[in-house]
Amino acid sequence: MVRKLDIAVCGAGIGGLSAAILLARQGNRVTLFDQYAETGPVGSGLMLQSTGLAVLGAMGLSERVLALGSRLERLWGKSTPKDRTVLDVRFEKLRAGHFGLGVQRQMLFDTLYDAAMAENVPLETSRRIESVDRQSGQIIFETGQFVGGFDLVVDALGVRSPLTRAPKRELAYGALWTTLPWPGDGPFDKTALEQRYRAARQMAGVMASGRVDDSAPESLTYFWSIRIDQYERWRATSLDSWKADAETLWPQTRPLLDQIDSHDQMVFARYRHRTHPDPVGGPKLVHIGDAWHAASPQLGQGANMALLDAYALALALDVTNEVSLALARYRSLRKSHIGLYQMMSWLFTPVYQGDSRVMAWLRDYLAAPLTRIPPAPKLLAGMVTGAFGSPLKDLGLRD
Repeated sequence: MVRKLDIAVCGAGIGGLSAAILLARQGNRVTLFDQYAETGPVGSGLMLQSTGLAVLGAMGLSERVLALGSRLERLWGKSTPKDRTVLDVRFEKLRAGHFGLGVQRQMLFDTLYDAAMAENVPLETSRRIESVDRQSGQIIFETGQFVGGFDLVVDALGVRSPLTRAPKRELAYGALWTTLPWPGDGPFDKTALEQRYRAARQMAGVMASGRVDDSAPESLTYFWSIRIDQYERWRATSLDSWKADAETLWPQTRPLLDQIDSHDQMVFARYRHRTHPDPVGGPKLVHIGDAWHAASPQLGQGANMALLDAYALALALDVTNEVSLALARYRSLRKSHIGLYQMMSWLFTPVYQGDSRVMAWLRDYLAAPLTRIPPAPKLLAGMVTGAFGSPLKDLGLRD
């Protein structure tokens, strides 16, 4: 008889919930820990790509997500003041019928949370983790209490996980995010993630992001890039001055800006770039999602990567419940894809969020024309969708 494992999943985000569902379905005894008194998502909308959608499909959860999300066929960016198209990624260039999906983070969270509860996964809230004994699988909380020892501890605590090292270098830019009603007669393309750039130092974006539930109205996600060191000044300054600046960059967003009457409507996201050297933190500890690899959202891969990690971990443990062998297999399944996208994110981020005028000029007047010449359109589509490195093929999912 195959021995089932006692597994602790730390963090009830997208990656943690997905891992808990998949591992519980294998018959393992899974306990989910979260630091907050009430679990919930942090942030606004996000884009699911073919990679993330394939994992949700394998989990039997894609039908609801597809019904409530907004189909996206294009990533389209223009620079000011000349209104010059500098980014035009069409997903159909990868293959016919391919698309992304704009979703509300709350909807995706609710879908995964309900699935975890359906698997009777116990959830312990207000459990802020301080450390893990990598040999015994014992979890130590900030209160001094401890629990264990587990056969495996899954670190899904995100970029600020206390179980991983801090990034050596912080990114200079973050973003402000908010969710607003979709304007039915507005000027925005519902099938595109639209962006406007002022050099590389400022960026605004609008993306249709579907509905939170069946009775909710259609929504959009609006975001505005901001330097980390300017955030407190932004908080202390009248919204009117910021709105004037945002309207100058993108005049058509004025009706959206009019709906923002408090700084608190904008969620501030601070981005970090960090790749933990090894996702296997010891005999009984493994990292997934941003706890292993964090990056700016320029390639939009965060949630998709977390879903892929969770599926790969479950796949590895389905082959063997010898934890050391399973973790080695997990590392093998994901390391090359993670390394490829961490490298691309590091290279591309300064082109769209940075202070260099030279990088912005090269983007607009050299790179942009080249991206229109075959096979560049197909390569761009493959990069943005997360298809480079064939991660789905590696996991036995469609490619």
